[in-house]
Amino acid sequence: MKYLHTMVRVSDLEESLAFYCDKLGLTELRRFENENGRFTLVFLAAPGDDEAQVELTYNWDAEEYAGGRNFGHLAYAVTDIYAVCLRLMDAGVTINRPPRDGHMAFVRSPDGISIELLQEGEALAAAEPWASMKNSGEW
Repeated sequence: MKYLHTMVRVSDLEESLAFYCDKLGLTELRRFENENGRFTLVFLAAPGDDEAQVELTYNWDAEEYAGGRNFGHLAYAVTDIYAVCLRLMDAGVTINRPPRDGHMAFVRSPDGISIELLQEGEALAAAEPWASMKNSGEW
């Protein structure tokens, strides 16, 4: 067996692409539009890691998606968790679980999907503003 991708339903494709690509830093690999089925699939991956993909599924007819927290989370290793969290904050993303420990943080997509960010290798030394930052919302 080989891991292929994780599928996440999204309610606004452009808003989701802005989050996953522009803010989180994933790259669009391919896109498939099915007029008969009235949906669009967009496959994303972290730069240099095309093997681990996220499939955004956008159904053209409006649907309400609830329970994003029930999905669990997507997890990505990062080379500098503090820099990534700062970049996300500067882009308007709430850091729901700050990297107080220099190792782990959580943010949420526009559709409520939890994204876990994990520091590659050893945890970074505790640093402000992260060390004293409180949790915000659910993660």
